[in-house]
Amino acid sequence: MNYNQRNFSVKAFIMKKELATVFLVLLGCGAVLSQQTNDGWKNMFNGTNLEGWTTKIHHYEVNDNYGDTFRAEDGMIKVRYDNYEGQFNDRFGHLYYNQPYSDFHLVMEYRFVGELFPGAPEYTLKNSGIMFHSQDPRTMLKEQDWPISVEMQFLAGIEEGKKRPTGNMCSPGTDVVYQGKIDPRHCISSSSDTYFGDQWVTAELIVLHDSLVTHIINGKTVLQYTKPQIGGGVVNGYDPKQKVDGKPLKEGLIALQSEGQPIDFKNIKIRNLKGCMDPKAINYKAYYKVADNNSCEYE
Repeated sequence: MNYNQRNFSVKAFIMKKELATVFLVLLGCGAVLSQQTNDGWKNMFNGTNLEGWTTKIHHYEVNDNYGDTFRAEDGMIKVRYDNYEGQFNDRFGHLYYNQPYSDFHLVMEYRFVGELFPGAPEYTLKNSGIMFHSQDPRTMLKEQDWPISVEMQFLAGIEEGKKRPTGNMCSPGTDVVYQGKIDPRHCISSSSDTYFGDQWVTAELIVLHDSLVTHIINGKTVLQYTKPQIGGGVVNGYDPKQKVDGKPLKEGLIALQSEGQPIDFKNIKIRNLKGCMDPKAINYKAYYKVADNNSCEYE
């Protein structure tokens, strides 16, 4: 091999090495970007079974999932009534995620399917929702109909040309401050569009303890309110010790609702928004909104 050939080979080797280094750096950046995009998001549903969730249905004890009301099928959580006997008889049910949250960003998709079960109240037609800051079902009496909680209500259109927004707020045993004062209404309508049929709708809920609550539908903010607290009516059959009117609701459980209308839920994810906000800490996260600097860890 002469000098020129050897020099060319060395340059080629160096170039290959540099290209490999650039590729690894880009790959690493991609991995970092991917990790940052998904960092903090947790799947609440494992896609296979209801492990990590607890059922409470009106007239039944905790963990009695009567009629297989809540079921894991096809990678979704489905609400169905095909195993029910007799009329609906106010068998309102809720499926609770076992971990409580105070500050969080929740994302899910839902769609209404099938027909309203016979005997279910007319207002539950294409009506469901998700409860948050809810009391633990183990503190509910057998004949308590709803959990003391705040609800992000899901509705679908029924009549063409008639608005029926989704992502509303309902307040079983609670109150919220809306437009500067406690609103006496049980439900406050959002500004969302009306969605008909069995189309998938993406719902997001951002909750900052007993401060600001934001409802988002298909990427659009449709409702905001503040200061969720125990109060108001609607809930029946509860243990009086659980309803301390005026008590701020700073945290609680999250629950999917069953009211007589079949519905599917999928892609249920949550991101905790409370944690170490000191950039010098190794467990700092840029997406945290509420500081818990006692949890900070340092090298």
